[in-house]
Amino acid sequence: MEHIGVRETVNFLGFTFNWGTLTMTWLAMAIAILISCLAVKSLKVVPTGWQNFLEIVVSWLQNQISTMMGKRGKMFEPFIVSLFLFLLTSNLLGLIPFLESPTNDLNTTLGMALMVVCMVHFFGLYFRKGHYIAHFFQPFAPFVVINLVEEIAKPITLAFRLFGNILAGEILIAVLLYLIPIWMPIPSVIWLAFSIFISCVHAVIFTMLSMAYIGNAIRD
Repeated sequence: MEHIGVRETVNFLGFTFNWGTLTMTWLAMAIAILISCLAVKSLKVVPTGWQNFLEIVVSWLQNQISTMMGKRGKMFEPFIVSLFLFLLTSNLLGLIPFLESPTNDLNTTLGMALMVVCMVHFFGLYFRKGHYIAHFFQPFAPFVVINLVEEIAKPITLAFRLFGNILAGEILIAVLLYLIPIWMPIPSVIWLAFSIFISCVHAVIFTMLSMAYIGNAIRD
């Protein structure tokens, strides 16, 4: 958190990569995979530990998928669960000293938002074919411009909402830790607790909006 906003870049095959973001992304993926492996390592009838946590998350997401995406949503369960676990892990990483959230980089959030929007259009065309294209011209043809603007706005709003809130939270924690004396930690602890809450909320918001967008595209 000491160098929030400063990006260490590397060049590879003519491409420039944000090294810090890449390493934090790999770390977030590794943690999410580790949690999943620990949860299924020794399954019990009465769940405990990581199994209990993951079952709560998966059960809640399955209910949301069923409600928001209908019968076709079942095929997206692995993607939605993986997306939520990655977002939750990524958002919380930046609250650990010397680590950063991959989601405090606009490249990460915009890439994820574009992935979701591409899935929306691909599966919309796959399941609904011509009916999916026709909805851009409803209620009548001139509204196609408004509908197109709405589609362009989807990845932008998804990306900037997550990026802005996570980055702002990390900056404020860093400022508080710098300004507040070590013998007066209460404000920092309060803000840390609030940041944990915000990290969880925005993982939920991004996941729910993704479900809503995909669900609207694939419904009959």
